[in-house]
Amino acid sequence: MPLKILLLSDSRSEHTEKWALGLASKGIHVGVFSFNKATYDWINNHPLITLLHEAEETVNAKKLKTKIKYIKNVGALKAAIATFKPDILHAHYATSYGLIGALSGFHPYIISVWGMDVYGFPNASYLHKSLLKYNLRKADMILSTSEIMKQETLKYTGKNITVTPFGVDTSVFKKANVSKEPNTIYIGTIKSIEEKYGIRYIIEAAKILKDRIKNQKLKFLLIGAGSQSDYYKKQIAAEGLADTVELTGRIKFSDVPHYHNLLDIFLNVSIDDSESFGVAVVEAMSSETPVIVSDVGGLMEVIDKGKFGIIVKKKNAVEIADAIEKLINNPQLREEMGKKGREHVLNTYDFNVSLNKMIEAYNSVLKK
Repeated sequence: MPLKILLLSDSRSEHTEKWALGLASKGIHVGVFSFNKATYDWINNHPLITLLHEAEETVNAKKLKTKIKYIKNVGALKAAIATFKPDILHAHYATSYGLIGALSGFHPYIISVWGMDVYGFPNASYLHKSLLKYNLRKADMILSTSEIMKQETLKYTGKNITVTPFGVDTSVFKKANVSKEPNTIYIGTIKSIEEKYGIRYIIEAAKILKDRIKNQKLKFLLIGAGSQSDYYKKQIAAEGLADTVELTGRIKFSDVPHYHNLLDIFLNVSIDDSESFGVAVVEAMSSETPVIVSDVGGLMEVIDKGKFGIIVKKKNAVEIADAIEKLINNPQLREEMGKKGREHVLNTYDFNVSLNKMIEAYNSVLKK
């Protein structure tokens, strides 16, 4: 009989999709119980993936009132468990899916912490903190995507925590030739266009470099969409950077590898200390693109404290500009950093490596 895993996880998330499809590729039968509706149908066409619950409307998972409303879904989850008969119940996100998983009473029960569930939620009030502790107490195993988030989670539990990092498909994210404008250095980021990702500092760095560098054409790409897109378009216009900085808007996930290969330098200069893992950074490294990251959260962990990329202080446009200029002026360094980054990803963050770690965790909890 194939292993059966019931995932309590947001079906809109690319991480849910990757885990579910990855597990199914190993012959594991996966059930998905989501509070939100996927933006496209990736579930129903797979013979080993079963959609057990999906709401018609999205919900604001950050509000405590919403967490309490989740309790109404415990009955639906128990019905899904009775129908699907999983070997393991696995909640991805400790404070929403983690809550109904804890209340279901099913074991073995695993919780994966994702970020704001341990960095932000418990700091809101004593009640929030107590709810997180309760959920973690009910889990038979706790997983974290990074070592730094593991340490944060240990503030709320005394249990052992296993690190199962997000991985990338290194057969997809790899170096490839793409069409580029001649004699142009492409610099950019692939993130939501939101303040927490340091977008304003990238724009400021572009202004600094445009004034500094006269013999090299630069093109900054802000790849993605977000609530602050219009605000940053105004900043770009006000700085006279319309010919230097471009917002691409939303792109398809299938187009992400192309953009990583278009970029000569990748930036993830988040100002948010709760950023627990840099998936986009790993994708860039896998594509042999040199990376510059800010000194926050899991970003430094991903590049092993500067061994496989350059670290700059958060909220510091001058340091970002200096790091970019260093790479512009040293093509050999860019190439060496890209090759070392790719090797690091192959050894540490290849998705098959991450998938096998997850399956090892499942086998371990079943032996308890």
